[in-house]
Amino acid sequence: MKIEHAALRMAQAIKKEVPEHPSSIAVLKHGIAILLNMTGIVSAVLLISWAAGTTAEALTAMISFALLRQVSGGVHLKTGAACILLTTLLLTLISWVHLPQIWTHGFTAGAFILTAMYAPSRIEYQSRIPRTFYRTLTFISCMLIMTNFVIQSDIIAASFLIQAMTLIRLKGGENPDPAQQS
Repeated sequence: MKIEHAALRMAQAIKKEVPEHPSSIAVLKHGIAILLNMTGIVSAVLLISWAAGTTAEALTAMISFALLRQVSGGVHLKTGAACILLTTLLLTLISWVHLPQIWTHGFTAGAFILTAMYAPSRIEYQSRIPRTFYRTLTFISCMLIMTNFVIQSDIIAASFLIQAMTLIRLKGGENPDPAQQS
């Protein structure tokens, strides 16, 4: 069953049970879809990393990726299932990373440069943060990345670099249709 379909059915059930709830079915569906995506990603990554013996590394990858994503934005895939599959694959692969220190510094520097250039990206229809605060989001994102010059974690470096790469707009311009964003 598609995540979007499951989220819609759950939203309709909630609205049927509590018709006076102020949120529309569309708003409920969006929130439920986000929750299902996060639950799917976290569950899958933790299950795979537990089997592989890399749970601590996977938690580090998930937390660093999520923290940077919250303040920098990034590309959104068209379906929840695609998001779960790709994010699970990337976070699992990141948890197996072992980089020499020079590469850790290089990945961190690359993430910093990309984030300074492109953050925040694709948050226009995903948050209520006014554009006047976008420079602050860029600053926070860059400061978060700079912490890894102190921590020197290869997992965090890889996680930050991959997240920073999701900020790049290949086609350019703004997406004029917020319905296209998931």
